[in-house]
Amino acid sequence: MSLLAGFATTLAMIVAIGAQNAFVLRQGLRREHVLPVVLVCALSDAVLISAGIAGLGVLISTSPLALSIAKYGGATFLLAYAAFAARRAFRPTTLAATDHTPAAVRTVVLTCLAFTWLNPHVYLDTVVLLGSLANQHGPDARWLYGLGSVTASFTWFFALGFLSRRLAPVFARPRAWQVLDTTIALLMTTLATVMLVS
Repeated sequence: MSLLAGFATTLAMIVAIGAQNAFVLRQGLRREHVLPVVLVCALSDAVLISAGIAGLGVLISTSPLALSIAKYGGATFLLAYAAFAARRAFRPTTLAATDHTPAAVRTVVLTCLAFTWLNPHVYLDTVVLLGSLANQHGPDARWLYGLGSVTASFTWFFALGFLSRRLAPVFARPRAWQVLDTTIALLMTTLATVMLVS
């Protein structure tokens, strides 16, 4: 029961389109370093969820300094990425799925790490919220809950990264990339604004 509860709760939380999901989707559509990206996302969630179950959530929720650093650092990063997405949207001729210069795997992984670890909502969702929910299941069952959560994270990111390529025919047109990058730019700007005013 705890395993299924962790799986269902986590899946419901991470399916919502956010900065990290938008990045994974874009990498999947480009078929560029997809495995490292989904592994970074899923393994990061595993670390954060485990830390929350072990009690780190209590420390984070009581540290205004840690939350402020994550808040302003995350907002700055999101706004910078929004600017890059907007620039790509204004140059649709360079956005064809089969006509792009692949980014270095190191650059892609570092960007993915930033999306994951500079987002204060990641800490609130995984460490604080999921950690608290897991600990309501008792000392033994809490790790089953965590296993369900980690399984949901792996399931989601691998599906998003590798199944998004089925949309490749749609994104063979530069116009589709332009719409996606415009949407990403607006999403990142909105998330950064919400982050700053909350």
